[in-house]
Amino acid sequence: MSLLQQDTIYPLDSMAGAAQQTVELANEKISLIDLLFKAGWIMIPLALLFFATLVIFIERYLTIRKASKYDPSLMSHVKQSVLSGRLDSALSVCRASNSALGRMLEKGLLRIGRPIKDIEGAIENIGKLEVARLEKNLNLLSIISTIAPMLGFIGTIFGVIIIFRDVEAAGGIDIASVSGGLYVKMIASATGLTIGILAFAGYHTLNTMLERLILRIETDAIEFVDLLDEPGS
Repeated sequence: MSLLQQDTIYPLDSMAGAAQQTVELANEKISLIDLLFKAGWIMIPLALLFFATLVIFIERYLTIRKASKYDPSLMSHVKQSVLSGRLDSALSVCRASNSALGRMLEKGLLRIGRPIKDIEGAIENIGKLEVARLEKNLNLLSIISTIAPMLGFIGTIFGVIIIFRDVEAAGGIDIASVSGGLYVKMIASATGLTIGILAFAGYHTLNTMLERLILRIETDAIEFVDLLDEPGS
């Protein structure tokens, strides 16, 4: 075999081998869970943050949604009872409603006979307590939305440090091992960013729901105070 033939055959064999290796890598199926496990120990705190995000969002969503259920008959019944002087009936309706507005109106009804400022103060204090109860653990979502991306980035940085330490120990650069190790370590950053986005979106979704609820409760409370402040009430 001539030298020209050898030079022609060997590159073809190398190209065929590389093509076959590429096909094998393409056909290799790696599940999402396998990729997540390859990212290392940093996935443990990220998994805990993801679980905490789901638990807090679902629990707060159900709580705020339940509190947002509006009973239009509550305010009308209280208004009619106050105008007719049947305070006991108004108190019974407020207690039976088991809602934030009902508890605020109940406190105001119990203060009837005192100066209007005292009634307003009592209603406002109950309102603050109700809002604080609805906002419980809500700020944790904001904290997670900040911490999760940073934690994922730290995991990637540690992974890169380990890769270059191995390169230094080997005394040379193997592009395949460096790129393979790097894409695995980038999973931590992607996971952290995903959790952060979910927590950020959940936090603002719940805040929007809460702001709408607070606005409606404040509107009804103001209407109640105006009712008591009317001449002849």
